[in-house]
Amino acid sequence: MESEFIQQIDLAGKVVVVAGGTSGINLGVAEDFARAGARVAVLSRSADKVDAAVNRLRALGAEAFGASADVRDYSATESVLRSVHQEFGDFDVLISGAAGNFPAAAVGMSANGFKSVVDIDLLGTYNVLRASYEFLRKPGASVINISAPQSELPTITQAHVCAAKAGVDMLTKVLALEWGPFGVRVNGVIPGPIDGTEGMARLAPTEQDRALVTGSVPLRRYGTPRDVANVCRFLASPLADFVSGVVLAADGGWVLGGASQAMGVIGQPLLDAAHQGQ
Repeated sequence: MESEFIQQIDLAGKVVVVAGGTSGINLGVAEDFARAGARVAVLSRSADKVDAAVNRLRALGAEAFGASADVRDYSATESVLRSVHQEFGDFDVLISGAAGNFPAAAVGMSANGFKSVVDIDLLGTYNVLRASYEFLRKPGASVINISAPQSELPTITQAHVCAAKAGVDMLTKVLALEWGPFGVRVNGVIPGPIDGTEGMARLAPTEQDRALVTGSVPLRRYGTPRDVANVCRFLASPLADFVSGVVLAADGGWVLGGASQAMGVIGQPLLDAAHQGQ
């Protein structure tokens, strides 16, 4: 039974594309797929980060390819995805994880700041998925969007992220409906507080904040990129062949309410300061 299970999650030779796969959670996911034998392509705005990520993936023994583009730019995104297709062929797995975040009260945030996060998270996800469609293996492809607890929980100082990620989750479900008849599965993953990521360093910058977050997670720990990668690998594997339109939390139970509670305490001083400045 064990050998059969391992065969079902073996991704040797599969083409995996990770948008935003040069740092944090997304790089951890790309590395996990590389260890599983996949041919991995990473996309990011920074050419230097792309080169560094490709070198890390190749050091794991994987065939790796990288290209740089801003996911907010559809033409640039389409162009680099075409170059990946020319290099590796049809995509078996597409993971869209580009994201932006900074804590700010709504009244203390510029319209451009709000727009920037929505453009990266929501428009960027749409651009990656739409531009990839012609290159997806049909039937058989698995698309995975990286979401966030803010998609489900209203959270102060996170209006921009809440709006953007809620849109990503709905896009996941709509495309599961539209692309399902062509054999393409579309799912999402909600990471919890993941150790060592830039996002959590911004949202919980002090040891006191970190302790508050840890205490608000039912499993009482921060997650790791591998925790998220394990869920992505399951969703990409034949074990999830009948799973589509699902947004699955890999968060230790944080999305049950702890995320909003902890971030509310941490963000309250910022919210108070913003309103006092009005």
